Amino acid sequence: MDTDDTGNRLRFQLELEFVQCLANPNYLNFLAQRGYFKDKAFVNYLKYLLYWKEPEYAKYLKYPQCLHMLELLQYEHFRKELVNAQCAKFIDEQQILHWQHYSRKRMRLQQALAEQQQQNTTSVK
Repeated sequence: MDTDDTGNRLRFQLELEFVQCLANPNYLNFLAQRGYFKDKAFVNYLKYLLYWKEPEYAKYLKYPQCLHMLELLQYEHFRKELVNAQCAKFIDEQQILHWQHYSRKRMRLQQALAEQQQQNTTSVK
């Protein structure tokens, strides 16, 4: 029984690490240039990994954009485009822009909340 638990835990960790690597467009470019996306078994493995989209698994992800990449990897056209380094660079830039937008928006929301709390505190006195 312990061997099964250890094996399952190791499998979980390996698949978690691999799925999160899919968030890196340069890694996707690396895989594409080496022909992994032409291998039917590998493409089937990517399809199998879609279970990570389920909430009970997704909660372990640190890089949720990997799920979007995993979804896009289900399409042959996307897999073919990843061979081009410019495609990977574009995706990388878009991820950075998204992160910057999210960070700024979150900062504004936190500032607004802090101001609201300060006003509430002042009005109570």
